[in-house]
Amino acid sequence: MDNLTVRTGRPSDVHPMMSLALSACADNGLTNPSPVKLLGEIWAALNLDRGIIGIVEEDEIRAAALLRIDSLWYSDEVSIVERAIFVHPDHRSAKGGRARLLCEWVKKLQSSLELPLVIGILSSERTEAKVKLYERQFGKQSGAYWIVGGTTGLPTVKAA
Repeated sequence: MDNLTVRTGRPSDVHPMMSLALSACADNGLTNPSPVKLLGEIWAALNLDRGIIGIVEEDEIRAAALLRIDSLWYSDEVSIVERAIFVHPDHRSAKGGRARLLCEWVKKLQSSLELPLVIGILSSERTEAKVKLYERQFGKQSGAYWIVGGTTGLPTVKAA
């Protein structure tokens, strides 16, 4: 486990990334995923089209960070906007620090691009531990989320 690294995703990773993304959506569970929207975000990032994906791969992809280069809703200036950092549930307790590795990779990318990074946690599960990890990696938090009329972990909208 000590030799885990993060590599840049490539177009040939599309199918395992879609599978991991659907697992992430099931884990987050606020709403049901749109495979078309997921594919659009993932495909663009795998082709380095205003985005990038960092992958931790052992015998298969176990964890990934999906980042997009995008403007915030009120600006024309671009930032690095994190869409997800996700470690498959079967590999969270295993030694190797996959989430930490992905956070370090994100920090290096931010430093090399010299763009602001917008990153957050949208979860009702083990939130405190995730916040502690992010504070160790990225510094003091800058805000919080509230969900009214829903919760993570259980989709509230049924797929059409």
